[in-house]
Amino acid sequence: MLSLRDLRFTYPNAARAALAGVSFNVNRGEIVGLLGPNGAGKTTLISHLAGMLPMQHGEIRVGNDSLAQARKKRPSCIAIAPQEYAFYPTLTVRENLQCFGAVSSSSNLKPRIERASAFAQLEQFNRQQARTLSGGLKRRLNLAIATLAEPDYILLDEPTVGVDPQSRAFLLDAVRQLAQEGVGIIYTSHYMEEVEALADRVVIIDHGAVLRHGTLDELLSQGHPVLKFLQAGLTEQAVSDILQPFGTMQSPHQLLLRAGSTPSQALNALELAGAQITHAEFGRFNLEQLFMQLTQRSLRD
Repeated sequence: MLSLRDLRFTYPNAARAALAGVSFNVNRGEIVGLLGPNGAGKTTLISHLAGMLPMQHGEIRVGNDSLAQARKKRPSCIAIAPQEYAFYPTLTVRENLQCFGAVSSSSNLKPRIERASAFAQLEQFNRQQARTLSGGLKRRLNLAIATLAEPDYILLDEPTVGVDPQSRAFLLDAVRQLAQEGVGIIYTSHYMEEVEALADRVVIIDHGAVLRHGTLDELLSQGHPVLKFLQAGLTEQAVSDILQPFGTMQSPHQLLLRAGSTPSQALNALELAGAQITHAEFGRFNLEQLFMQLTQRSLRD
């Protein structure tokens, strides 16, 4: 188990802490979605896991060992596929795999390269310079490099940014395969639908603190239901004013209901004011709505 306990970190001259007591676990074979708006503390957390920042408070443990002890025993216990391309653009795909594979360990280098190349389906591109690859193939090379040392845990930071739908589907399947093989994964993304499709558990952070942590069902059960509707006869401002007692308008046609409010109460209020309801549906609270409720901003803000 990868365990993060009460991580706290403040940059020099910063007005507030970048991390303010972050704690959660990642099991082998589990995908944990890490969500937070820009400035939430994700980059600092990633830097701690990658060993790029000194610990100020708290601890990271891999099994029974501290992160430092675990890295001494096995430097590649945690790998990272960063959002930026982490390879040499003028080297070929094969040369990049050889280079990064040798850095992690010289033992069993050839079979490890073959496995990584096959896993990312890069064999036919082995002689191609990395800089000439498409965006999707570059992401696959990034992922292949992260798997070279056969780590116990991989941190995937925005692994599908800038790729086409076909490449995205391939990468998501590859992440599922890694988890099935027993790799623990921390997955950050600005695409909520990816996290909903992949994650066994979700951690939502903002201002350096964990706001929610649990399975998707556990998190969504804590949120408020959503009423979607279409109406004629009232202005957007009038609708917003009428429905204000019942919840928060997320769009001109979508109301996030407050605890104790019901869809029928909201719709009746609109009809009493002269609205003609042409469509109404009562939807399940989704991850993006929960995120916006907790942080008061979009994931992409």
